[in-house]
Amino acid sequence: MSPMLFNFQVILTLIIVLFTANVTSQLQVGFYKNSCGFAEFIVKDEVRKGFFSDKGVAAGLVRMHFHDCFVRGCDASVLLDSTPSNQAEKDSVANNPSLRGFEVIDNAKARLEAQCKGVVSCADILAFAARDSVELAGGIGYDVPAGRRDGRVSLASESLTNLPPPSFTVNQLTQRFASKGFTQEEMVTLSGAHTIGRSHCPSFSDRLYNFNGTNSQDPSLNSMYAAQLKRQCPQGSTDPNLVVPINPSSPNAMDSGYYVDILNKRGLFTSDQTLLTNLETARQVNQNAMTPLLWKNKFAAAMVKMGKVDVLTGSAGEIRANCRVVN
Repeated sequence: MSPMLFNFQVILTLIIVLFTANVTSQLQVGFYKNSCGFAEFIVKDEVRKGFFSDKGVAAGLVRMHFHDCFVRGCDASVLLDSTPSNQAEKDSVANNPSLRGFEVIDNAKARLEAQCKGVVSCADILAFAARDSVELAGGIGYDVPAGRRDGRVSLASESLTNLPPPSFTVNQLTQRFASKGFTQEEMVTLSGAHTIGRSHCPSFSDRLYNFNGTNSQDPSLNSMYAAQLKRQCPQGSTDPNLVVPINPSSPNAMDSGYYVDILNKRGLFTSDQTLLTNLETARQVNQNAMTPLLWKNKFAAAMVKMGKVDVLTGSAGEIRANCRVVN
């Protein structure tokens, strides 16, 4: 073997070893064990306080984590406030006024800074809070690998280009989730987060009053359910206080009610009901409706995967002192 070829192989081996080590050590369960041992307990305590004050906080924090990870990765960019020169993600029409739970993150961060200054990232706090919310709402708890760092950029325009709107079809949803590394089945699994939470009327009113520009309602919507929604959301209303539960039978419980609703033509959004228009996603909806424990386990696994999307680790990004502003 020539010296040049030998050197090339040595260098290639080193690159592979270093790359593999970097990938496997990016995020770790128990990341704060030595640097801030009570970090996860403190976050859970604040989530619990928020949940018992308003059970809807759980849905808000799960959604906030999703909306963070799909835009620039899980870097807490969704927590940054707008400035005079920049409109941040949280003020995009995709997030405002629907996102909630920011005060829970703020309270957890304040306590962590008092105990372990400059150690725990806002991105990790949000990932922990989403897990705790799932568990408090009746889902299955899961270990959260941590070690994320916080981003320094937040652009409202990127929310619109990365987050799937409620009008998406099953093909559009599949493509959008695939762009973030998820399978179609994982898309259906994560859509089940809609089993908790609420929606503002404009997100689905086109299905009630002017479907496809026809001045009629969406034929895929249960007529009795549509009538109920029309009473809750009068035509043309823009009142930000008008909200409806996405899963009316159990709006605060992580159960399979979302999938049961879809089977009964009671999916609130086009992006919900569209899951029945594809043979494979319809099969998964049926499976999840009939085996809630299986769905809960799949959901936990998908949440762990989501928390790893395009994370900042090592020396990238920063550890914000205040989750609302860059250092």
